[in-house]
Amino acid sequence: MVDELELLKKDWQKREADLPKLSYDQIYGMTWKKSSSIVKWIFYISLIELVFWAAINIIFSDSETMEELKALHIHKVIMVLNIVNYGIILYFIYKFYINYRKISFTDSSRKLMKAILKVKRTVTQYVWFNLIIFTTYLIINMYGVLLYAPEGQKIVQAASEDGNSFSFWAMVITISVIFTALVLLLIWLFYKLLYGILLKRLRENYNELKKLEV
Repeated sequence: MVDELELLKKDWQKREADLPKLSYDQIYGMTWKKSSSIVKWIFYISLIELVFWAAINIIFSDSETMEELKALHIHKVIMVLNIVNYGIILYFIYKFYINYRKISFTDSSRKLMKAILKVKRTVTQYVWFNLIIFTTYLIINMYGVLLYAPEGQKIVQAASEDGNSFSFWAMVITISVIFTALVLLLIWLFYKLLYGILLKRLRENYNELKKLEV
């Protein structure tokens, strides 16, 4: 039995010796190419996303929508928020491009590992920014509807006349928080699906590079 095990071990070692072994440079080269491709796709997706939301904004920026926003007294705030929103999104697109350029010209596994971590951090910041900006839009719109829309004013006035202002606002805040949380969860899941797969592959590449440094 022992002899059979020894023979099997020797046979396996012989086969292993015959297999082609990848060098450090070959593994680094493959990981670098995969990482560069992933970051390039992140950059492209952010561009597509910007064009998509800009198109949606243009479609719904007709005179009727503008009048509705003015009636809700949130027109100027929304305009300023749009400028801030697109300005920061352009900044993130620039960051994605710079990250792609850095990865494209790295010449060592250690530098590539740092670049990968930076990409992951930038994507995380981008997702959090989108969640925060959407929450801000939602709060501003709810404020305008409740205080200035005819339907909202009627509800607020009825609650005030019944002497239930505290209960009313507590209910409004609770419903708003739950609704906002659900919408944010859906958006987060969307970004998790959109960027999560790419970030997972980047993480795998990072682990491969880490093994090279050991």
